[in-house]
Amino acid sequence: MPRSSVSPYLPPETDPESDLAVAHLLADAARGPALRHFRAPDLAADDKSGGGAYDPVTAADREAETAMRQLLARLRPRDAILGEEHGAAAGASGRRWVLDPIDGTRAYVIGAASWGVLVALEENGAPALGVIDQPYVDERFWGDGARAWHRRGAEGATRALAVSGVRDLARARLCTTFPEVGTAAERAAFEAVRDKARLTRYGLDCMAYALLAAGHVDLVIEAGLKPYDVQALVPVLRGAGATVSGWRGDDAPGAEGRVLAAATPELHRAALALMQAAL
Repeated sequence: MPRSSVSPYLPPETDPESDLAVAHLLADAARGPALRHFRAPDLAADDKSGGGAYDPVTAADREAETAMRQLLARLRPRDAILGEEHGAAAGASGRRWVLDPIDGTRAYVIGAASWGVLVALEENGAPALGVIDQPYVDERFWGDGARAWHRRGAEGATRALAVSGVRDLARARLCTTFPEVGTAAERAAFEAVRDKARLTRYGLDCMAYALLAAGHVDLVIEAGLKPYDVQALVPVLRGAGATVSGWRGDDAPGAEGRVLAAATPELHRAALALMQAAL
């Protein structure tokens, strides 16, 4: 791939043929549709809940995922794909790209800039590479499980991400997307931690995890998630030094739709003990 065709967010020392280069290009491809429809006065949203809690989908979701899939068909035709809007496509390589074109569509439809584009690459069933992109404020976070980085603006400096180091639950800044977390038991588990944390904020979707990786949030607890909500987050979180699991502590993030992400192992253990006692 010629250097002129790579993402402007790709660090210059990175191989332009690498999976990281492709991941950045995928995030770039989603930006056009996502920005074109954001805060548009005629934005329409369909409800795909089937009668449950409101679950909007817009033309931006569909067009952004289509743009990413078209790029993968050209650059990684043997890889499988799982996307929120267009489902699964089989591959022959044993690898899979997991796409959420707009994570946080509820925020998107009200014009709140807490949504993001999520891109993950799975190898051997586990997330190996992840990108969290917020096009409107022009911030991108990415990681490979060993390290993680952030850039604001294509001309901005790339900096390494690191978690806060907070160990004490009484000092922790906690986030979740909804105050109504999953089942009644799951909500009770969340509230057991909430009642001990210093500060709780709601509704940030994928950006809560990005802010945890950047050291501004200390805990994120969520339930009711799908693989495309989770897989891109894990390499960024772990690359920044976070401890992330399901709600059993020894399970994979996203198991049973649940995630517990913490800045430190000590904070993770403290939150997990309260949650398990409430479940």
